[in-house]
Amino acid sequence: MRVGILTGGGDCPGLNAVIRAAAKTLFANGVDVLGFRDGYRGIIYQDYIPIDKRAISGLLHRGGTILGTNNRDNPFNFPVKTESGETQYRDVSDQLLENFHKLKLDTLIAIGGDGTLSIARELVDKGAKIIGVPKTIDNDLAATDQTFGFDTAVATATSALDKLHTTAESHHRVMVLEVMGRYAGWIALWSGIAGGADVILIPEIPWSLDSIIKKIQQRREEGKMFSVIVVAEGTPGPDGERVVRKRIKGSGDPLRLGGIGQVVGDLIEQATGIETRVTVLGHIQRGGSPSPLDRILATRFGVAAAELAISGQSGLMVALKGNKITAVPLHEATKKISLVPQDHQLVQAARSIGISFGD
Repeated sequence: MRVGILTGGGDCPGLNAVIRAAAKTLFANGVDVLGFRDGYRGIIYQDYIPIDKRAISGLLHRGGTILGTNNRDNPFNFPVKTESGETQYRDVSDQLLENFHKLKLDTLIAIGGDGTLSIARELVDKGAKIIGVPKTIDNDLAATDQTFGFDTAVATATSALDKLHTTAESHHRVMVLEVMGRYAGWIALWSGIAGGADVILIPEIPWSLDSIIKKIQQRREEGKMFSVIVVAEGTPGPDGERVVRKRIKGSGDPLRLGGIGQVVGDLIEQATGIETRVTVLGHIQRGGSPSPLDRILATRFGVAAAELAISGQSGLMVALKGNKITAVPLHEATKKISLVPQDHQLVQAARSIGISFGD
């Protein structure tokens, strides 16, 4: 039996831990393992490495992915250079499936977020045998209670807030921290509570400048001459539009968000005259060693994916439900994303301790 593994989409802490756990489980059952480089393009170009015990040694604590990844090479809309040097986008999924059979793959384990798993679902519909593993630091896949990488990203953002607190207090400033979160504000919500933010702005809750200023002035009246604000990158501005940094042609999700933190900071400084500084964490949240929780969750996912592959099952994604690992159909897994409900218990808890959501 031969099983392939690939990592797609953005990198995140815990990817190597999944590869390690899946490979170890497959080795124990006499299965050959191939690792495809840089997502689905690895199958399209037959660019792979044999994964053996030496290849997975020392992977548990390493961030990133030894296989490489990208979020552009969708086999159903794949960039191909013409003789004139132009780039055209074509459906090369049939070529991918041909290589799938040429390499004698029984099953593919695809580790990724919504984009990677949506592609996996389409390939399953065309006859490929694929098991999905959910990965995103945004924690926005509705079919699983949590994705690996999220806990590490929250810890990184919380650490940043801890550091911003001290400089904000020293200089009597407003500090704004922009964190990741395209459509869902889970990182901002969790880190904002854990890091003692005074205001949390997330995509799911509309905000107004007046409400934020009211919170800042209230703190100053209480003798607290500084404030700390955390904002998710996908939070719309006062005009209701998200701030787009640039657009990437050919990407499954071409919008690159970023800049809402600066928008918020500038508005606060203009309205209050209080010195305001903005920090954008960016890809720092994706890097570094996974937390113990992410290492364990990634390991459990890797083992479960390998066991499904060994049993000959397909079209499924491993998921965490409660404290149990289960499997859900890929069609269900990619049906919708998980947004923060406005009445979520964490939102209510944050409001109870005086955190403002700008509404």
